[in-house]
This record gives sequence, C-alpha cells and structure tokens, in this order.
Amino acid sequence: MQKDDRQIWIDAVRITAGISIVVLHATADPTGQPWVAYSQSERVGPMLLRAVVYTARTELFLIIALFLLLLAHEKTPRTYRQTLAEQSRRLLVPFAFWTLFYAFYGLIKANAFGYYDSVVNDLLNPEKWVGYAILGSVKYHMHFIPTLFGLVLFYPIYRLAIRYPLLGLGVFICLMLRQQVDGYIYQNHWGTEALPYLVRITKIITYIGYGLVAGAALGLWKRAGGKGMGGWFPPVLFAGLVLFLLKLIATQRTIETGVWPFDYLPGYWADFLMPVLLFLGAMSLAHRNWPLVLSRIAPYSFGIYLCHPIFLDLAEIGIHGRGLSPTLQVLVKIGVVLPATGVLVVVLRRSSLFAWTIGLGPLPGYSRAIPAKPEKA
Repeated sequence: MQKDDRQIWIDAVRITAGISIVVLHATADPTGQPWVAYSQSERVGPMLLRAVVYTARTELFLIIALFLLLLAHEKTPRTYRQTLAEQSRRLLVPFAFWTLFYAFYGLIKANAFGYYDSVVNDLLNPEKWVGYAILGSVKYHMHFIPTLFGLVLFYPIYRLAIRYPLLGLGVFICLMLRQQVDGYIYQNHWGTEALPYLVRITKIITYIGYGLVAGAALGLWKRAGGKGMGGWFPPVLFAGLVLFLLKLIATQRTIETGVWPFDYLPGYWADFLMPVLLFLGAMSLAHRNWPLVLSRIAPYSFGIYLCHPIFLDLAEIGIHGRGLSPTLQVLVKIGVVLPATGVLVVVLRRSSLFAWTIGLGPLPGYSRAIPAKPEKA
C-alpha cells in the first residue's frame, strides 16, 4: 500500500503484526519453550499473554505482504521477471545481511548460556550455512523471508483469486493438507537432515492458501470500492471469538504440561485461521477513522521484526540467574526490547548506508526506480 493512499487500516495491521511478534517471542523462555522448569501457576501469566498476541502470527505478515504485492500489480503491472527481480532486492539482499549478522551475533548469547562451542561448530559446518541460506535457520525469526520469497514465486495464482474471490476458501484445503503432510513427514523423517527442508517445502506449497486469501481480499476490496465492508465485521468477530476460545483451551494444556500443544487439532486451526480473521476484520473496518500516526509508524514494522532479537538476547542475558518469575522476565524483556528496537530501527532508517537492511531505502549507489512494463496479454 502506498503511503499516500491513506489506507490506514492496513498500516494498523502491519503495526499489530510487528509488535505481536516481539511480545510473542518474549513470552517463551530463553530456549523457546513454555517455561517448562517452572510450576503451572508461574506459567499462567506468560501463556495467557501469548494466547492474545499469538493471534497475529507471521502468517499475518505474509497475508499483508502478498496483499500489497497484488495491489501494486493492479496499479503498475510488471512482468513475472520484473517482479522477482524487485522482490529479490527487497527481500533476499537484506536477508543475506541479517543472516551473516545473526550467525556471529548468536555467539554472545551462546557464551552466556553455555553452548558457545556448539555455535562455533555450526559456523564451521557448511551444511549449517546451507540451512541458514535456504531455511533462514540462523535465528528463530529469519524463516519469514525465504518463506515469503517462496510464496512470491506463485503470485500469478493469487491474482486469480482477485477475479474469483471464492478461491480464498482454498486456505482451508491448504491448511488441511499441511496438517496431514506434516504428520507424515515427521513420522517418517524424524532425525534426518531432510526433515527441515521437507517441512519448509510443504509450508510454502500449503501457504499458497494465504496468497489466495490475499487475492480474494483484494477482489472483495475492489468490489466494495475501497470503502471497506462493514457488514463483514460481526461474523468475523464471532468467528474470531470462537477461535480464541479454542486457543485458550490449547493454552490451558500448555500451562498444565509445559509442552506446546502440537497434538491439539482445534488449536491448530485456531492458530492458523486467526491471522486471516484479523486481516479481514481490519479490512471490514476500513471505513472508520483511523489515527494518521499509524501510517508514520507502520513502515518500521519490518525493521522491528528483523531487529528485535538483538535486544531480546541481551535482555535474556541480563536477567539470567536473577531468580525472576516467568511473568517478571516477560515484562522486563518487553520493556527493554520494544523501545530499544524502535530506537535502532529509526537510526537505521535515517542512515543512507543501512536503511536498505530494514527495507526502507535503496542499496547504496543503486537506484530504487524500476521501470515497469505492462504484462502482455
């Protein structure tokens, strides 16, 4: 969405997605687990907060990114080759920078938590670097960029949903397929080097459903004249409340067991459909008066997503061994990470040398302008 279009609703969704990811990662313990070393009562606070913020997963970012890509094509058609070239510069070049950064930055946390030698061995292992480059496995949040680029490869399919919005329902088929295929892959390839690659291929193929949602949403948006669809809000809200109830049940299971509820099927559907409802809910309220300040903040969302682990690692190192409860640890991490990341992103944005690393500037010496030619019929 171009800034001068003043579609502030989508800026609000971008901010929600960016902040929620930060809070989400702060609600887990330093190993990414649900505070398994603590009692049930101590897990309640972090897990309830996680239940709320986990409604806006990285899948919401994917829907937003694909929606904006399709909208840009509607305004300025590009060939398939031009699109891939542009997205490569916007996604893969920053991805390469942050992959190198986090590969070595991870040594700081590894040293503090006692697994320094393991990380050094990873850095010396060519196979690990292949995973860093293809899977984004260098850091828990870096998977987003190669996944998004993989989905961009299929964008002509999403354009069909603009014309035929019913194709957006394909997200149900795709998620059903992922649930079944993942089960087969984990059962038959657990512990093999092929596992993460098979899981990622399955993820990209089945996440085409989110691209269909983005295309269908744009098709409905165009039919509504860009004014929003207020009548959609009540059913979307009702469906969201039902899914959130299922998430609370899944959360209760995590509190009781200290294990993520991967085997709770209703929780699976709640997790992966909630981003769709959040996006449609915001779009249904597009006709409302949204604060203009959201449009000034929204461009920093991607940078916040990319940079927040820098300070999350430092916060976890700072509170390690201090005997704080999980709830206090989460609050400290959020209180440190959000403002610190915000400051860093603003500094990077104002730097002509580094703004490109967060998607807010061209590569030094490279013109951002891309001549676009309409695709031939």
